[in-house]
Amino acid sequence: MKRECGILYPISSLPSRYGIGGFSMEAYEFVDFLRESGQSCWQILPLGPTGFGDSPYQSFSTFAGNPYFISLDHLIEDGLLKREECESVDWGTDPEFIDYGALYENRFKVLRKAYDRFRPTEDENEEFQTFVRENAYWLEDYCLFMALKEENGGKCWIDWDEPYKIRDRKAIDLLSVVIGETVDFFRFQQYEFMHQWQNLKEYANDRGIKIIGDMPFYVSFDSADAWAHPELFQFDEDINPVSVAGTPPDAFSATGQLWGNPVYDWPYNKKTGYDWWIQRIARCQEFYDIIRIDHFRGFDEYYAIPYGDKTAEKGEWEKGPGMDLFNAMKEKLGDVPIIAEDLGITPDSVRELLKESGYPGMKVLQFAFDESESSTFLPYCHEKNFVVYTGTHDNMTTRGWIESLSAHDRDFAREYINSIYTDYGAFTWDFIREAYRSVADLCIIPIQDYLVKGNEARLNSPATGMGNWRWRVLPNFLSDDLAKSIYKFARLYGRLPKEPAPVEMEAEEEEEDSDAEEETKA
Repeated sequence: MKRECGILYPISSLPSRYGIGGFSMEAYEFVDFLRESGQSCWQILPLGPTGFGDSPYQSFSTFAGNPYFISLDHLIEDGLLKREECESVDWGTDPEFIDYGALYENRFKVLRKAYDRFRPTEDENEEFQTFVRENAYWLEDYCLFMALKEENGGKCWIDWDEPYKIRDRKAIDLLSVVIGETVDFFRFQQYEFMHQWQNLKEYANDRGIKIIGDMPFYVSFDSADAWAHPELFQFDEDINPVSVAGTPPDAFSATGQLWGNPVYDWPYNKKTGYDWWIQRIARCQEFYDIIRIDHFRGFDEYYAIPYGDKTAEKGEWEKGPGMDLFNAMKEKLGDVPIIAEDLGITPDSVRELLKESGYPGMKVLQFAFDESESSTFLPYCHEKNFVVYTGTHDNMTTRGWIESLSAHDRDFAREYINSIYTDYGAFTWDFIREAYRSVADLCIIPIQDYLVKGNEARLNSPATGMGNWRWRVLPNFLSDDLAKSIYKFARLYGRLPKEPAPVEMEAEEEEEDSDAEEETKA
């Protein structure tokens, strides 16, 4: 693997006129910014539809896309919406922060107008019908789940009336007469999402930019995945969970963390040849060029907490599938480019699994500088087959982290990276430089760090329920000067992309070749 670099920048954090980032012009402009900055990768967060709490790691489906990301501008260009229908809506008052309440109240009303105009030609739309057929293995369950959820006032499926909770076919068929149009509305959303995402991804790939996307280890309890396939999880015969996921008590939490996700029935998954997992990975390959798997430790062992417990104190560690799943995946899908999120406490067995899999792990510089002065995240401990970050979506911004450090840790970091600056902005850029200098093959920097943002731009604070995933970049904040500064680091530390040539450069070269041919003929 050659030395490369990229930027962590969630789709939701892109600027736009309609309340949240999406697949609009600003996304294409960022791809151009990446190329001009000498980058090879754009890392994003999970693309799934979000529910209560707005976390992309708690999605209604591991296969579906977030309809919030559908570009309303593109729907206007396609004649499915009118400009005034979009601009007359309240999308929130602060362009730097997403108002999820306003989105929830208004986005689907606008999309419904687009659907109503799309519907008359739907039966004649061969591309739409092909999408529905090819994606039926997940699409029908998801759309039915969302329509039933709407019919039940948004309640979790575990609280639906028994016939719908257990997927009684007769009851659902009877109700389908009432909710059939709603089901089709959710099909339309997924069709538009995938159409627009494929166009954006193709634009990025054509310019030498690879998309790194996130796949959570667990699925949300309130998801089409858990509702449609309870056999994959530790549920009892009445389709009630036996165990849920979390982490045990530690120095940061006396009662542990109770995530609440359903845990997998690994013997059953093994019996099926891990078919659902292989479908899931294959679907991720449609979204991303490289898949970052969150909570990689879960494949080695996972923490199962009795369902109904109020804390995570009484859970137990159980064995995961290990290399058995990855071997099955390789047999069916070949070599899948994967980054393993191996952060946190990692026993020897997890490190052995990571080594056997061959996947690169992660090194986060913010974890390197502590009282011990001997952290394995210090750059002298890095190896080539790793991805180095200043911080991740779960961390403070680097400037915010520097400001929060103890005097010892700040002095140690300054001495280690040989920073002479007391100004926190310059210190942040020195910290970015240290990541670029690492021997790790890939270097990823969050966009907030390049903008030297403080913790007002922090994306997520783990173990807090609300108020996360809101920050956005303001329009015109990504300047040519910033691109030049980033490019300088990419060049200086051997991380410039080698190929393909930038699209504009290819066009210029073709034009020059054509001019040369004309001169030769003359």
